[in-house]
Amino acid sequence: MFRIIEDLLSADQVAHILKLADEANFADGRASNPHNKAKNNLQIDFGDPRFQETSRLLMQALTQHRVFNDAVFPARMTPLMISRYKPGMNYGVHSDAAIIPVQPNPVRSDVSCTIFLADPESYEGGELVAHLGNGEITVKGKPGSAVIYPSTTYHEVKPVTKGERIVAIAFIESLVKDPIKRDLLFELNELIAEEGFNVSWENRTRMEYLRNNLRRMWDGE
Repeated sequence: MFRIIEDLLSADQVAHILKLADEANFADGRASNPHNKAKNNLQIDFGDPRFQETSRLLMQALTQHRVFNDAVFPARMTPLMISRYKPGMNYGVHSDAAIIPVQPNPVRSDVSCTIFLADPESYEGGELVAHLGNGEITVKGKPGSAVIYPSTTYHEVKPVTKGERIVAIAFIESLVKDPIKRDLLFELNELIAEEGFNVSWENRTRMEYLRNNLRRMWDGE
């Protein structure tokens, strides 16, 4: 499961969040993980009041978006953190930590989310690259779009060579731990939404029976 949400934020929302980010203090990204040699970026200072405000706005956008909810089945998530990459900065190949130590309860990272804020035309490099076996998926999203993918995936942010990459990231604990099961439920739900009224009511009821009982069986596994 590697999905792009094109319309998470409006242009006005992006502009407002970028303004808050421009006024906020940023710290070395390694402050939260000093032993991570792959990490070379800046992240919003957790003590800055604009961290709380931007996180609230971004979390609200995610939790109100249908595709995010239908694909991720969120139980809990970390506060959303804005990261900046200036020329020469990158994040080498890594997989995300299994447990994110946030208060009051740690979050198991099942799904990772990157929300793109800076215009991709305003910076060079900085692509998010996921390594899948011998293949790669490269994403450099437009402002207000997001990409969600399993936290187990090897991925990296390529070096920025010009301009500034600004994104927000979050880690989500899903009610459905297995990424294949999440994907099956999402596809079944989409099928019911798109084709449910093109089949007999009996067959629509059967599809809903499958979806609902698979969800009962897989929730909390």
